[in-house]
Amino acid sequence: MATTFDTITDRMARFLLAQPVFFVGTAPLAGDGHVNVSPKGMSGTFAVLGERRAAYLDYTGSGTETIAHLRENGRIVLMFCAFDGPPDIVRLHGRGRVVLPSDPEFDDLRAHFPKERTTGQRSVIVVDVERISDSCGFSVPLMDLRGDRDLLDRHHERQGPDYFSGYWRTRNAASIDGLPGVPPEPAG
Repeated sequence: MATTFDTITDRMARFLLAQPVFFVGTAPLAGDGHVNVSPKGMSGTFAVLGERRAAYLDYTGSGTETIAHLRENGRIVLMFCAFDGPPDIVRLHGRGRVVLPSDPEFDDLRAHFPKERTTGQRSVIVVDVERISDSCGFSVPLMDLRGDRDLLDRHHERQGPDYFSGYWRTRNAASIDGLPGVPPEPAG
């Protein structure tokens, strides 16, 4: 049975920040649309912004489902599982929004993340948390972390100056259900 909380407590924030991977779930409004669950990792890409607010740093990837779903309806859940120590699962349900590097608040939000690499960053996903719950992770396996993968970092660092805008335009412009994804860059 899940326990719900009014806020992200200091203890819970420490737990969330200590997890090397978390999962993001979103869905379109259409009943026949594809539900999306994305694993997220890389040290320094998650932040607790307040008692009912969290965010993660989003780097360019193969899809744009989360961005498209948030632009359409804002529904999101972040799930964190303990793979070592006491078995715990924490879910943060809420309303999410996409903050692009061209948005005025991006720099202030970006300062909350220790990850230094900026190449390939696509957005900050901000979640205004409406429901906070934990439950047992009795069936979650115990696993040992060997470290972050650096493949995405190395891939992004090898790209030229026009790579990302072209990638966003051709590969991240729409979700698999055709919803608008990464908006086109403003003309200027």
